[in-house]
Amino acid sequence: MATATLTAPPFLPSSPPAPARATRMRRRGAARRFLLRAACAYALQDGQSRRFHRLPCGLDLEVIAQPPPAPGRRRPPLVFVHGSFHAAWCWAEHWLPFFSRAGFSCYALSLRAQGESSVPQETVAGTLETHTGDIADFIQKEIPSPPVLIGHSFGGLIVQQYVSCLQGSESHPKLAGAVLVCSVPPSGNSGLVWRYLLTKPVAAVKVTLSLAAKAYANSLSLCKETFFSPQMDDELVLRYQALMKESSKLPLFDLRKLNAALPVPSVLDNTTEVLVMGANNDFIVDCEGLSETSRFYGVQPVCVEGVAHDMMLDCSWEKGAEIILTWLEKMTP
Repeated sequence: MATATLTAPPFLPSSPPAPARATRMRRRGAARRFLLRAACAYALQDGQSRRFHRLPCGLDLEVIAQPPPAPGRRRPPLVFVHGSFHAAWCWAEHWLPFFSRAGFSCYALSLRAQGESSVPQETVAGTLETHTGDIADFIQKEIPSPPVLIGHSFGGLIVQQYVSCLQGSESHPKLAGAVLVCSVPPSGNSGLVWRYLLTKPVAAVKVTLSLAAKAYANSLSLCKETFFSPQMDDELVLRYQALMKESSKLPLFDLRKLNAALPVPSVLDNTTEVLVMGANNDFIVDCEGLSETSRFYGVQPVCVEGVAHDMMLDCSWEKGAEIILTWLEKMTP
């Protein structure tokens, strides 16, 4: 992303009065921060607010928040983590209002260089460590009690890394639970790719074109097949497609570095309750990927019928939301 060089206009005194100089420096700083922020226009719904969490490195993370409409019984906050080509907006569409009405304080994050979050000047894709560190910083400074961390797709892999970091770490605040939605398994996506190549070569070509070559951004049919159910309205898919195109100014990961850091470290004494969910119409994460994740945590997976990979945006989005709510109710009676 190109950045403009801000210089003082000509014919100004070389040393302006201190108040004027301070004002100009503040304006320059604001301008630089704006230049480093990705533009992703998403109109908030009633009850939602957008703010920015300042990281120790100086970058800002976009946060879309939605509190419960009225005070109720104490429930753990919910923190949502998106996957590739998405941002906080993907949760704000349906699931934030749904869980807010159920009495949960909800926070959806946009990771570095996604949505309206800052873009690093060095234009380097994030790592599992940087993303989990950013989430830990946000939780530590802005969430008053242990939250439930909910991750989708590659965001689910980030949540898995966070859970692994909880062992013997004071830098990662404790969680009340974790939910993995159509998550990339602990070993990464290479196993998924090879299975597709060997068993579904046509699907493998489509997935590669759609995601690696970003062909989803210019093909309605490919975007729909990759992320949504066939029943989804085309106009709605076009709207989400436009938001996806604007959401990711840098890749979420450098995949070579990511694969070198995998698999996610095993959790020897896991005290974090984990819900593993998949979708039976998922074009990206197959049944074996879902099974791998559930075996890793020693839990029974839940495969939601009639839903595609983007479970939180799909035309039957409420199916997954209701399963999570039932799990949350059992976890926090």
